Amino acid sequence: MPAVTLPFAPRWIAAKATTADLEWTDLAVIDLAKAKTPEGQAEAVIKARDAMHRQGFFYVINHGLDKAQNERIFDIAAVPFTQVSPEEKKLYEAKIKETGTFMGYKPLQYWHIANGVRDRIEHYNLNRNVNLKEHPAAVRPFLPEIQSFIHFNHVEVLHDVERLLALGLELPEDALVRKHSFEDKNNAYCRFMMYHPRPDEEEIQTENVWLKGHADQTSLSVLWSQPISALQIRDADGKWRWVKHMDNALVINCGDSLEMLSGGYYKSAIHRVVQPPEDQRGLNRLGVFYFCYADDDVRLEPLMESPLLQRVGVTRRAPEGQAPMMEEWRKARTAAYGTSDLKKGNEDGVEEEVLHGIRVKHYN
Repeated sequence: MPAVTLPFAPRWIAAKATTADLEWTDLAVIDLAKAKTPEGQAEAVIKARDAMHRQGFFYVINHGLDKAQNERIFDIAAVPFTQVSPEEKKLYEAKIKETGTFMGYKPLQYWHIANGVRDRIEHYNLNRNVNLKEHPAAVRPFLPEIQSFIHFNHVEVLHDVERLLALGLELPEDALVRKHSFEDKNNAYCRFMMYHPRPDEEEIQTENVWLKGHADQTSLSVLWSQPISALQIRDADGKWRWVKHMDNALVINCGDSLEMLSGGYYKSAIHRVVQPPEDQRGLNRLGVFYFCYADDDVRLEPLMESPLLQRVGVTRRAPEGQAPMMEEWRKARTAAYGTSDLKKGNEDGVEEEVLHGIRVKHYN
């Protein structure tokens, strides 16, 4: 058979990893290949359960894409930013506030960070079904590859992770998979994201914070590891630590939706983005993400059929019977993020908003 000819994408040259002496967080590593054996799965269930309970973060390795495939997706991810004119970008700008979705471009300086400084981040978002909306001309040749990549993240990676986490709650293996289908009622999405360097005066005004501390609205989020260090997590001791780059690894984190479904047992991971270390400053930072929601018709109530939750008890984010549906939660969080009027919280450096009766915290 003749080889399939892929459309040309300009090569994205990744930065070199930092040599700075940073305080790195210690994250568990889940080997998905090993987890396919009974012995490996039993070990991975405990590691995944404990990591999500304590930190809300872990790495995934041996997920099924090789280094060349990883590099290809980063080549494609750069296209919406480097091959589309500013005029065409405006035609595909997301109506975030109006629709409660990110589909399309989030333009630069849409979010407020601090002291009047707005973000230097642009991203392009594609629904789980890439054909739901039109895309810029330069992106269209890559849609089959992007659709395949989305399916890979959702079904080949996250369904495996969800099986481990369900078993960790002592539930049937498919308990979480059934709530995160790859069907029309699910609005998971892929994001390509470009962080642009900022002027020194903005770094001073924001104390070097590019994206303030927050928890994702998702069930699970996938970050494809890339070498420019800027991601930090708020560890259990309240200290911010750096997340170290690992070649061809994924960083998986728990979001608010899974925290609610697990009755607070799996912890929504607090994370932020800050100015990179000195040897990586002045570079554009390209990111590839997959954000997975539960199906829109899932109510975000604790899974009380879990024997584990029956033993340890649950912490509800909303009163019993009043938890939002997934669709309500994702739209409210999306519309409000970075644009709502936050109030000072009870904790130092914490601002809050209330959505569907649930307190949402943002960390400076």
